[in-house]
Amino acid sequence: MSLSATNPGDPAQETRKAWMGLLARANPERLAELMPDLPPHSFLRAPEVGAVMVQGRTGATGAPFNLGEMTVTRCAVRLASGAVGHAHVQGRDKAHAVRAAVVDALMTGGSADMPVVLDTLAAEEAARRAMRAAKAAATKVEFFTLVRGEDQ
Repeated sequence: MSLSATNPGDPAQETRKAWMGLLARANPERLAELMPDLPPHSFLRAPEVGAVMVQGRTGATGAPFNLGEMTVTRCAVRLASGAVGHAHVQGRDKAHAVRAAVVDALMTGGSADMPVVLDTLAAEEAARRAMRAAKAAATKVEFFTLVRGEDQ
């Protein structure tokens, strides 16, 4: 059962969904720099590589169709405090999945240090998106039509 299926619109679940997405999209090397040392943890589910089916929709609103498969790595950990964390990340990077699961566990356990890590990742992601948008805007072409005599 997905997180959103249990209680859609729950602010706590929406917040967790946001930080889990941020961790999944984070650059693995940057996440390792921000969290060089992991707290003691045990695996509920050791990192494992698999595939998920990616679906698309015609025109973004039409009937769903299978677009193809994507490689993902998933992991679940339990910290010494008992907090549990989960992660799914794109690709085959097991260390990224473990770090993301540990951060999730720390966040659900109320660690005071983790919001700083997440804020840093969010700011860097916003900067990357702004740079990509600026590059795209630089290539924008605007078309216009001159009024022709027979159109008057």
